[in-house]
Amino acid sequence: MNLDTEKVKKEAEYELEKAREIHDVDAIWRKYLGRKGKITQELRELKVLSKEEKKGAGEELNRLKDELEKVFKFRMAQIEQSSYEEKAKKEWLDVSRPSVAKPRGSIHPITKTVREMREIFGSMGFEAVEGPEIEDEWHNFEALNIPSDHPARDLWDTFWLKPKDDGLLLRTHTSPMQARYMKENNPPFRIIVPGRVFRYEATDASHEIQFYQLEGLMVSDDHKISVANFRAVINEFFSRFFNRDVKIRLRPSYFPFVEPGFEVDINCVSCDGDGCSVCSQTGWLEMMGAGMVHPKVYEAVGYNPANLTGFAFGMGVDRLAMMKYKIGDVRLFYSGDTRFLSQFR
Repeated sequence: MNLDTEKVKKEAEYELEKAREIHDVDAIWRKYLGRKGKITQELRELKVLSKEEKKGAGEELNRLKDELEKVFKFRMAQIEQSSYEEKAKKEWLDVSRPSVAKPRGSIHPITKTVREMREIFGSMGFEAVEGPEIEDEWHNFEALNIPSDHPARDLWDTFWLKPKDDGLLLRTHTSPMQARYMKENNPPFRIIVPGRVFRYEATDASHEIQFYQLEGLMVSDDHKISVANFRAVINEFFSRFFNRDVKIRLRPSYFPFVEPGFEVDINCVSCDGDGCSVCSQTGWLEMMGAGMVHPKVYEAVGYNPANLTGFAFGMGVDRLAMMKYKIGDVRLFYSGDTRFLSQFR
């Protein structure tokens, strides 16, 4: 054996004493006890010795190995303790000190408005359902009595997805869910469909290329649903939403998927109908389009229109939120400005 065990022990102890980091100790370990370390190499060379020499040298090397392992373990514990104490000094926390409040987020006003609308309609028996924002031409137009040559298509400035021949588009209203729901369900039912819609039009304080609508549909097979039922439901909704008595009026209007169709106005919630800049001095605010479901819509989904009555309506969620929270520009909803959103905590 060519190794001076006492000398090796002193060298290792000296190097360990100078080590200050865990990785330093690891390097010294590999130098002496690793796979290619001094002591490991000597142990491998014992095989060339005679039986008597192998016994004596083996005992001495194993004794050195055991002693160094203890020294390494002790030094490792010292460094870990020192490192912990140093870290504790730097990162010490005074648990009795009052904490600093973390900034809180806020629920978006559109989300708040949709939640309130769902709650009000839900209390009247309406189930909330959702549909895809990418629609096909049949559900968005044809199933709603708007064929390709219908002039009413000009009412919707559509975002078509390329290639246009595929007939896919960003839905222009939430009405396609009427057809989707009726294809899978039988009357009677009451549903609302809140969701985002898209129109290819110029943006200003009251228009955006994306906005939120809420569609409503109520169908019965007992011939008992009338315009009076619709009026009662909508009057109840607006009164609860604005937390005040609200008057409504229906004006004849045209929508391809309802007959008869009408616009719904409410008395101005800013001036109580006296006339102001919000209602253009008329005392009334236009809120939604609605009507009794057109027989051709029933036929498109496989219903027999002779056996059914029902109404449908659609209103702008953004407009309701603007009125409720007195917001003058619809573009603020989609600006991502935290100064605006923080007001709704």
